[in-house]
Amino acid sequence: MIERADINGVLAQMRSLRAEMQQSSGQIELPSLRPESGSIRSIGETERSSFTALLKSAVDQVNGHQQSANRLRESYERGDPGVDLPQVMIQAQKASVSFEAMTQVRNRLVQAYEDISKMPI
Repeated sequence: MIERADINGVLAQMRSLRAEMQQSSGQIELPSLRPESGSIRSIGETERSSFTALLKSAVDQVNGHQQSANRLRESYERGDPGVDLPQVMIQAQKASVSFEAMTQVRNRLVQAYEDISKMPI
């Protein structure tokens, strides 16, 4: 049976990712006004580690889509009877779209970095 992209499934994944992001951002504590460098440093490390983890998981998902598309393509080329051409094409498109989205995120991050570096101090 052909596995088709289900819009409800995609929307559910997007909602779960948004909920995870909101939960992780809700766990960050605001620094107190007392001059404790340890508390401020831990907040920065928490934000950095959560952003790093989010970015790493996104890259891993894109990599997973590409590997899955390659496995399906190779199975189809070998003549595996359980793999249909539409299934291969759908997975290839998923990989392509996810890679394009990751490229756009990278471009936005680079642009933000350049904008910040051009700001006068």
